[in-house]
Amino acid sequence: MTAETTHDHRLVFVTGPSGAGRTTAIRVLEDLGYEGIDNIPLTLVPRLVEGAPLGRPIALGLDVRNRDFNATALIELIDSLTRDPRVDLEVLYLDCAPGVLIQRYSETRRRHPLAPNETPAQGIEREIDLLAPIRVRADHLIDTTELTQHDLKAELAAIFDITPSGRLSVSVQSFSYKRGTPRGVDMIFDCRFLANPHWQPALRALDGRDPAVEAFVRADPRFDEFFRRVSELLIFLLPAHLEEGKAHLAIGFGCTGGQHRSVAMAEMVGKALAEAGWPVSKRHRELERKAATQQPDATKVAGA
Repeated sequence: MTAETTHDHRLVFVTGPSGAGRTTAIRVLEDLGYEGIDNIPLTLVPRLVEGAPLGRPIALGLDVRNRDFNATALIELIDSLTRDPRVDLEVLYLDCAPGVLIQRYSETRRRHPLAPNETPAQGIEREIDLLAPIRVRADHLIDTTELTQHDLKAELAAIFDITPSGRLSVSVQSFSYKRGTPRGVDMIFDCRFLANPHWQPALRALDGRDPAVEAFVRADPRFDEFFRRVSELLIFLLPAHLEEGKAHLAIGFGCTGGQHRSVAMAEMVGKALAEAGWPVSKRHRELERKAATQQPDATKVAGA
C-alpha cells in the first residue's frame, strides 16, 4: 500500500483468535495515526464509508465478541468493500499457536467468549475453526506466538506506517506453491528449478535457515547467477518504487514445499537487501503453519 492513496476511505480490518494480540495491534495502529474502533458490529461497518472521505485511516477490530459476527458475512463484507473504488481495504490476521493461546488464558483467568462455561481450550478450537476462511483471505498474517510486543509493533509499523518517512519497507516471504501464492505480494520468484534438499535424507527435516541447507542450495550451479540477478534487480527497482510513493513492497519466493529452497533464498536475499540499507522483515509462511501446530512452552505477547 502506498503512503499516498487516491481512495476516499482507508480501512484495516484487524482480526484473529482471542488472545493473539488484536487489542495490542489496534493500540499500535492508533499510535501510527489510525483511528481505532474495536468490537464494531459488522452491519455498521458499511456506514463508515457512506459519507465524505475519512479524515484518517481507521483500524477496525472484528472478532467473535461482535454480536452479529459471522465468518461468511465478514467475507462478503470484505468482497463488497474490495470492489468499492472509494475504499482501500486491508485485512490483518493475528495468528498464534493454540498452546500459547491456552497459556495466555490460564494466566489471565479469562473465560473464552465461545466457551464461557467450558475450558478455554474448547473455545480456542472452535474459534480457530470459525476463523479459518478469514485467515485464508487475509492480506497480512502475523504470527505472534514468539513475538514480544516490541516485535509486533515493529512488524505493524513496517506494513502500516502512514507517516511520510522517505523510506520503503520491504518484506521477503517464502511459500509453498502447493498452498497457493500469498495475497498482497508484489513480486514472486520461483525457486523450484534449484536442486531440492528434500531428497537428501540428512536435510529433509531441516529448513532453509539451517547452514547445511543453505550450503546445499548454494551448491546448485545455477544458484550464483540466479541470486545475483534477483538481488541486483531488486536493488535497482526499490528506489523506483520509493519515488512512486510506495511505502511497502512484498517479495515472495516459492518452492514445492516452502521449507528449503524458498526459505533459503528469502533469507539470503533479505540479508542482501538489508546490507544495501533497506529495512527488511521476513516471513516463512509454511514454517509458521508448521509451528502453529506445535505446543510452545512460553508466551511472549499478551493481548486480546
